[in-house]
Amino acid sequence: MTELPDGGTVRPITRWGDPVLHRALLPVDAFDDELATLVADLVATMRAADGVGLAANQVGVDQALFVFECPDADQVVHTGVVCNPRLMAADDGERRLDEGAEGCLSLPGAFVSCARSDRARVEGVDATGQPVSYEGAGLVARCLQHETDHVFGTVFGDRLNRRSRKDLQRQADENAEHFPPDWPVTRAKEEPQGQEPDQGRSA
Repeated sequence: MTELPDGGTVRPITRWGDPVLHRALLPVDAFDDELATLVADLVATMRAADGVGLAANQVGVDQALFVFECPDADQVVHTGVVCNPRLMAADDGERRLDEGAEGCLSLPGAFVSCARSDRARVEGVDATGQPVSYEGAGLVARCLQHETDHVFGTVFGDRLNRRSRKDLQRQADENAEHFPPDWPVTRAKEEPQGQEPDQGRSA
């Protein structure tokens, strides 16, 4: 587990349809103060949006990295910063699908079932260029896969059938009033109602 930085600035979250969310991002090759500022801002933005993960392109930045702060099934919170991530097979060698609900901070207020491996491992480097590896199950696995997808220009809607994509967009449209264009810099007064208990967190 990596301690995440405090003191960042909350930035507006980029929405689906913006080109930066739909292309592979540029590798991180400078581990400098500018990168440290971006990481702190990602953490601040993720927390302001009550998310469990956030990739750089979700604040409009074309760099291959993400941050996460995600609880597992035992409510142990896993945190990390991953630059240039690579998604690896789980160590146990067995791949089982989890059909859990998934949401994205770049399409706020919408959740549908999305099949993911129930375990995942991601390798890369941290904000100082040192190697890191994170592995988890359940929501942590889903988060690691979701954020790595973002780095390669895939939003989770790309993994859904047409009916599920339409349902996702319908929910987003119905809840749009709760998420101003510069959300979460500006937050609406009321949060969307009627979500299932396991649908409250997005990445």
